[in-house]
Amino acid sequence: MTLPYLYHGQTSNWLTHTDHTLTLKLATEKSLPVKRVCVRHEPDNEEYLVDMVLDGESERLNYWRATISLNKDRPVSHYVFKLITEDKQFWLDAFGVHTRVPGRETHFKFNAQHQPPSWVSEQVFYQIFPDRFSNGKPEISVRDNEYRVSGGRKAVIAKQWGQPVDSENGGCEFYGGDLYGVEQQLDYLQELGVTALYLNPVFTAPSNHKYDTSDYLNIDPHLGTNEHFAALCDNLHQRDMKVMLDAVFNHTSTEHPWFNLQGLHTTLGAYQSESSPYRDYYFFNQGSQDYIGWKGIQSLPVLNFENQQVKDYIYQSEEAVIKHWLKPPYSIDGWRFDVIHMLGEGEGAKNNAHYVKAFRESAKQVNADCYVLGEHFFEASQWLQGDQEDGAMNYYGFAHPVRALLAKLDIAFDPIELSISEFLDWQAEARAKIPWANQLSQLNQLDSHDTARFLELVKHDPRLFKLAATLLFSYVGTPCIYYGTELGMLGSHDPDNRRCMPWHEVDSNAYLPFFQQLTQMRTQHPELQKGDYQLLYHDNESFIFSRQLGDKCSLCCFNLAEQPNQVTVEAWKLGLHHGQFGARFEAQDVTVVDGQLTLSIPAMSGEVFHFES
Repeated sequence: MTLPYLYHGQTSNWLTHTDHTLTLKLATEKSLPVKRVCVRHEPDNEEYLVDMVLDGESERLNYWRATISLNKDRPVSHYVFKLITEDKQFWLDAFGVHTRVPGRETHFKFNAQHQPPSWVSEQVFYQIFPDRFSNGKPEISVRDNEYRVSGGRKAVIAKQWGQPVDSENGGCEFYGGDLYGVEQQLDYLQELGVTALYLNPVFTAPSNHKYDTSDYLNIDPHLGTNEHFAALCDNLHQRDMKVMLDAVFNHTSTEHPWFNLQGLHTTLGAYQSESSPYRDYYFFNQGSQDYIGWKGIQSLPVLNFENQQVKDYIYQSEEAVIKHWLKPPYSIDGWRFDVIHMLGEGEGAKNNAHYVKAFRESAKQVNADCYVLGEHFFEASQWLQGDQEDGAMNYYGFAHPVRALLAKLDIAFDPIELSISEFLDWQAEARAKIPWANQLSQLNQLDSHDTARFLELVKHDPRLFKLAATLLFSYVGTPCIYYGTELGMLGSHDPDNRRCMPWHEVDSNAYLPFFQQLTQMRTQHPELQKGDYQLLYHDNESFIFSRQLGDKCSLCCFNLAEQPNQVTVEAWKLGLHHGQFGARFEAQDVTVVDGQLTLSIPAMSGEVFHFES
């Protein structure tokens, strides 16, 4: 059966709200002989069908309007559209059009109480792994054998910038990158088009990755000082840039004074004695030194959030860590919470939602516009309904499907074959499960410190790499460049994906100008930041979607074939019947004639066309 065209966007053109109501707009084909158009919602957990009234038209579309009441029992209201013809019915939810009522999981959602900061979707983020980005102050760099890591089992190793990473000693090799180096490269980052920094952990910790915190209130002395970090934050804010820090609160280092495995501190640590005041900060088998480590890793003992002192220190008191860095003189703009889905009371993340909500509340008390980002390698829908996280590192909804489609590998490096339809359905499912504002606040990346470099995954194919990068900057969510991706850095599994930034390549790099074009495109076109998504066309080798915000519209076109693909797009679905789209990269400008346009997508590439009214 051919399904009719029905569309509801979730920007202000389609949805407005008051304290108690939502006013919704729906587009339907004029050729569809409807007898009734209504909105289904459940304001008291019972179904109500509210009739929609005709409220406008274009040459091919009718526009309908209705107002529904918001739920009073919970922040999130769900709704879905129902259309009745002479002998059929059709339903529209956030996933698409159906011939029966869809399950509630994919109904449109609006959270009236909890919204992400509006600034997030306007950014181009840049992720920095500090030890590998830039050495600005060599005299503070780690020295060979300066101390021991991994519970005292390995000595640290100082290496020359650019030397190969040794997979056997991944956590204890240091190259000297620091926060002074970050500050020295701010002009480079701004010229690239970056507007926000995401820094991997910078607090005192023994390893180079610093996901084993030993002091939450001080910058690691091999990276800088608290005073310098305050100056760096001020410098960033003076440049109208944002900064987000990485928070590792599920576990600490064994070298944290609370644990004190090596006896480096004067405190009586939890590992040293059952009578330690910190013993209950962790999980020990009674009368022994056996304790729970994150995923069984003994250098990362898990914190016990049933302990009131732990709660106070991390998030609950006025001096809590979460609040400390959000206040002056640092005034950071966001927290990225490491493995936040695992955090809770004991093994199994008991009461996890309670603690994620508490982290959010703690941060928002200091800065209501703080970005609360969670790390989840797989589906994160339950954390993204608005009351827990503003967004997640969007592995499930972006990185995984893009990797599967273009590299034909899943996250475990197992082979996978996706058709274009299956790829689009994967993304649609991920979007449909969360409110629109949270979709816009997802952090999209091609690669990160935990995944192989994307150019490595696609076997160094520049065409697939550029296609993926174009998708990163045009898709729903906020783009984030992992340091060096703009230079086409290579690298496989951790730690090979954490090579040193090749600064000597910047002046002659072929990818850098392309990424500058992408950041400029994103910054200049608000529809790519906040605009509605609409899939307009797909076949076995190509797909086209639009991003539309008011009278601004971009067509995002992708072709995986080895030859150009000429396609016809139904622009009338966008309310456009005449006008012209200008190409961003190589293709020719195209004209809308009688609600349609024909365009050619170059082989193995992505192209973006912007509407010129």
